[in-house]
Amino acid sequence: MYVEWRRLERAGLKRAQESVRPLFERTRRFRMYQSWVVPGLLQTAAYTRAVLHTIVSLRNTPDDVDEAVAVRMERQNVLHTGNHRFAVLVEEWVLRTVIGTPDVLLGQLGHLIGVGSLPSVSLGVIPLGSTRGAGWPVESFTMYDDAQVNVELVSAHLTITQPAEIAEYGQTFSELASIAVYGAEARSLITQAINALG
Repeated sequence: MYVEWRRLERAGLKRAQESVRPLFERTRRFRMYQSWVVPGLLQTAAYTRAVLHTIVSLRNTPDDVDEAVAVRMERQNVLHTGNHRFAVLVEEWVLRTVIGTPDVLLGQLGHLIGVGSLPSVSLGVIPLGSTRGAGWPVESFTMYDDAQVNVELVSAHLTITQPAEIAEYGQTFSELASIAVYGAEARSLITQAINALG
C-alpha cells in the first residue's frame, strides 16, 4: 500500500507515531536498514526532535513535534521489554550527517554506542568505501518479522505484504549485513565520527 506522507501526517506527527504501536508490539524480529538517518528506535529525544522539525518544515504538517517525540521515546520501551530482537544496519555516512546541530549528533552517537550494546540489539555499520556486490545503498526499510516491510520514500510510505517481495527485502538485508561491521569495529566507526565533530 502506497500512502503519501501528507495524507499519513495530515492529523499531525503524534498520530502517525501512535499508529505503528500495535505493529511494534506484535513484531518479534525487526530488521532495519537506514541510509538516511539513525533509525527511530535508536534515536535520542533531541535527534528525534530535529528530524521531526525538518519534516514539519518540508511537508508543512501540523507542528505537534513535542507530543510526537514523547510517543517515539515511549515506543522505545520495546527495546527493553518482551521477546523482541533488533538487527539494525546503518551506512557510515549516517553517523557523519549532522541532524540538528553538532551537539545533537554528538549526543546521538554516544547513545548509539550504548543502545548498540543491548542484548536484544545487533548494530551493524556499513563502512564508507565498502566493496559492493548486490548490496548497494537502497531505500531505507524496516522488516517486521516476515509479515511486512515498510519503506520510506521521499514523498510516501510504502507497506509491502506480498511474500515474494518481502523475501527480496530479506535477501537484500542479508547482503547488506554481510558487508557491515559489528561490535568493536562498529563502535570504532562511531567513535571516529564523534572525534570528527571535534
